[in-house]
Amino acid sequence: MCSPTVRARLSCAALLAVAVALAGCTSAAPTDLLPAGGVDYQLGTPYDAPSGTAIVARDRLAPPEPDTFSICYINAFQTQPGELGDWPADTLLRSDGETVRDPDWPDEVLLDLGDAGARHLVVEHVGGWIRGCGERGFDAVELDNLDSFTRSGGAFDADAAVQTATTLVGVAHDAGLLAGQKNAAEHSSRMREEAGFDFAIAEECAAFEECSAYADVYGENVIDIEYPDTQGDFPGTCAAGILPERTVLRDRLLVAPGEKGYLLERC
Repeated sequence: MCSPTVRARLSCAALLAVAVALAGCTSAAPTDLLPAGGVDYQLGTPYDAPSGTAIVARDRLAPPEPDTFSICYINAFQTQPGELGDWPADTLLRSDGETVRDPDWPDEVLLDLGDAGARHLVVEHVGGWIRGCGERGFDAVELDNLDSFTRSGGAFDADAAVQTATTLVGVAHDAGLLAGQKNAAEHSSRMREEAGFDFAIAEECAAFEECSAYADVYGENVIDIEYPDTQGDFPGTCAAGILPERTVLRDRLLVAPGEKGYLLERC
């Protein structure tokens, strides 16, 4: 039976799977940890989820959606736009005195995972956010930009990402939260077996041909978000059977219903 001290909303099955993963017994895909039903990805403006929605992901600054499995989005390996000044200066990756920015998201600065002191400060900073997600009623965290090492110019590597993720996943589990891998599909085995992630959140896994890389490791515990600019025939892709069961097609800007461009479709 589950301990009465454990967060009640996590099922015994989910807790057992987490315990098995932490023990290192991860040779097979975990049992189904995520509820059946539709997914909504609301990292923009939060809104009441449409009927049939069982899983909702929202930014860490938004409240969890009631009566759903709520995932708290955290930009754990890069700074969030508009929040650069909130980070200790020693945590920011620099090259020739200049901060290193994500070329696709120039408002985001990479965090320095190659320096032990900086890494400790990063874990302290992000760990506080994770605990806050648990205190506010979320069920899981999504740790974004695990692949920042590919943009670091060699300043740190996948080992540093795994080491940092392992500590952060431990914080999540201690807070009664499941932890979701985001990005670094080719490193999914290490992220699950070494870092202890419970499930994966993919973006455009069909467009980038990464769906099987996640499914081979996490089984049914994969959430995928596709976008119309790279998914021209969503019904056809659904029919092809390559998408995870928990897939949603969203507009790129993740706007709310009633706003221009809003889109939400499911297979």
